[in-house]
Amino acid sequence: METGKVRAQSININPGSILALGTSLCVSLCLAHAGQFDLLIKGGHVIDPKNQINAIMDVAIADGKITQVAADIPSDQANTVVDARGLYVVPGLVDIHTHVFSGTDPDADYSNSYGSVPPDGFTFRAGVTTVVDAGGAGWRNFRQFKEQTVDHSKTRVLAFLNIVGSGMRGGPVEQNLADMDPKLTAMCIKQNSKILVGVKVAHYEGPEWDPVDRGVEAGHLANVPVMVDFGEFVPQRPFKDLVLVHLRPGDMYTHTYYGEVPLLDEQGRVRSYFFEAQKRGVIFDTGHGGASFPFRHAVPALTQGFAPNSISTDLHVDSMNAGMKDMLNVVSKFLNLRMPLQDAILRSTWNPAQEIRRPDLGHLSVGARADVAILNLRQGHFGFIDAEGGKLLGTQKLECELTIHDGQVMWDLNGISKPDWPKVPAKWKPVQ
Repeated sequence: METGKVRAQSININPGSILALGTSLCVSLCLAHAGQFDLLIKGGHVIDPKNQINAIMDVAIADGKITQVAADIPSDQANTVVDARGLYVVPGLVDIHTHVFSGTDPDADYSNSYGSVPPDGFTFRAGVTTVVDAGGAGWRNFRQFKEQTVDHSKTRVLAFLNIVGSGMRGGPVEQNLADMDPKLTAMCIKQNSKILVGVKVAHYEGPEWDPVDRGVEAGHLANVPVMVDFGEFVPQRPFKDLVLVHLRPGDMYTHTYYGEVPLLDEQGRVRSYFFEAQKRGVIFDTGHGGASFPFRHAVPALTQGFAPNSISTDLHVDSMNAGMKDMLNVVSKFLNLRMPLQDAILRSTWNPAQEIRRPDLGHLSVGARADVAILNLRQGHFGFIDAEGGKLLGTQKLECELTIHDGQVMWDLNGISKPDWPKVPAKWKPVQ
């Protein structure tokens, strides 16, 4: 009996308290459920080449990460819902050839000078969340580049370190073999491996293979790829030897369609050794730039099946104001040269991420950084300009509606992530 009394006392709870407790618990669970996602992208056509997704799906984001990619995720589970119907949802674009070491040195070309651009003004509006500076800094001035650009940019800024210790300062500086030190270059890369993803060799005019070979040596010592811009083409350094002998699988040549690249033979056919080099693992990067994308090379090459492994801009002051313009304009050129959209997205996201050995980028896997671009593929009549001043007429063009970087909206062209203005509380009170 005593035991029974104890049990009776232990469960003697007021029914009103039970109701209050249940109501409180329900409210707490419902609030937690409603806000489990910071942002939900609804109804967009997701293209995620890494995960082989090419379908209408929803993408949920929380705490700066992709938390779910599925059909019909309930809207009431998110704090903010973005209506992406009729739009394409893709990973944040990865542009592996840019010049963003901007500064005020008048005689420094792309190394702390006016030729380079601050990244944030030219990335998010084009769906780009990651850029790689292509050799602006060498080991001597990398710290300045890091403190001046990398540490103060909202864009994720990575870099190829120039084999020239003083960086891409133009003129005689880039011809100085005495300043091309593989060991010091590799040491700097290993000490800054979160930022430095490779070695850059560029603009050398002499007959020696030394810059390329020293760059490859630095790449071997630091276990990173090498990007080569051949600069001047001289008989002593045949391009065929560059891609078949000197470069390793995983190393890359940028400016693939540049006019001096011996891409086509006398009959306009792609030389067979380009396919051979690509098959052995040499990467061919676009590197559009201001002078490196003539349609007279790109059109026949793509028609014959020689496509670049990656699409990149070679962003700098001159190129952005000429035919290149921005990353989506370059991608749009490939679309109008009959590259399927999913292939163009592959070459702008997952392929370049793999080329710089950053598998954490360029995809929408659950748990990945929430870098997302929402794109509008416009139909109409458009013109595209090449490096020689020629025009190509096209019928489709990509435009960036929304860019998300690490879970935060960085660019919203038409306010698709925002509520109607009457629903927004006033930030300021009128001054009386």
